[in-house]
Amino acid sequence: MDKIKPYQLGRVVVRVPTWVGDAVMSVPALRHLRRVLPGSHITVAVTAGAAGVFTEADFIDDILIVESGFMPVVRQLRRGKFDLALLFPNAFSGALAAFAARVPFRIGFDSERRGFLLTTALPVPTWKHDKHESYYYLEIINSLERLVVRSPVANDGEPHFGLAVSAQRKEDARRMLSENGATSDKPVAIICPGSVNSRAKRWPAERFAQLTDRLIEAGMQVVLIGSTAERPVSDEVCKQAQRKPIVLTGKTTIAEVAALIGIANILVTNDTGPAHIGAAIGTPTLVIFGPTNPLTTYPMSPLAEIIRQPPDCAPCMLRDCPIDHRCMTAISVESIFERAMTMSRRVETQVNGSSSDIS
Repeated sequence: MDKIKPYQLGRVVVRVPTWVGDAVMSVPALRHLRRVLPGSHITVAVTAGAAGVFTEADFIDDILIVESGFMPVVRQLRRGKFDLALLFPNAFSGALAAFAARVPFRIGFDSERRGFLLTTALPVPTWKHDKHESYYYLEIINSLERLVVRSPVANDGEPHFGLAVSAQRKEDARRMLSENGATSDKPVAIICPGSVNSRAKRWPAERFAQLTDRLIEAGMQVVLIGSTAERPVSDEVCKQAQRKPIVLTGKTTIAEVAALIGIANILVTNDTGPAHIGAAIGTPTLVIFGPTNPLTTYPMSPLAEIIRQPPDCAPCMLRDCPIDHRCMTAISVESIFERAMTMSRRVETQVNGSSSDIS
């Protein structure tokens, strides 16, 4: 394909993934896109459920909430008068919508037999299942950069995350906790015991309940988060816990979840969206891995850690375990509790220059 001149790309739309965690993993690519096209107007097209990831993002110009249905999306793209569509997800429908909307330049991976709909169809990298997902989206921007007639932008190849949470949003999060019974003098532990798209990714609810008790006994304020679909899991945790946490599952937007994570001392979660939010914000984040591949979806942050006890069958990537869920049941409450407390104390010491008051 011929080189593209920057002046041809005044308005750019980026279709980012639907799942919250995947949307967060697209942040490094979006940051690099801003460096590649500093003068372009960059719009992120995203579902309502994941839009909160980009609240206060300084690397985009606006957010387009994608409507349901094929033709409504086509009409949205036509109204936007976009010059370039970058398609991060592999879905056929996204490429077809950009084609039908007559976006002049359309770039994405040649997957799902959609190559003929793209002006630049990129080969799916051979390393896709061996490297972090963020590199997959970065490869699209790197390919764009090679097509644009301009000097290359310095890029060390390392994904750069970083999601902002303003002081006002943090204050709103503290107010939300206070209104739900939290006391301001206790450190905050946030727990996400669910996962929307996979039951196999969930550490057992009874163990989250025991962890909740241990953290509360250690002097922490425990808060459960998650989507409305994950409320039954949080209810089960509360039912089995001896000491009751604050339950905000199903009561918050993603932007509010990000703010809550931003004021937390520790986040403990399954391999799901909040894990990546915590890592991008810079909150100490402990992620419990079982059936999924940590090579591609680990939380990329020096303050994030994973814990796993993989049997021979892991990672299986199944949504339901056909046997005894041994990848998760092998992980003890004690191991999670000790690791979470160590991570929380370490950061507390770095911030205050002294040991934490947590027992």
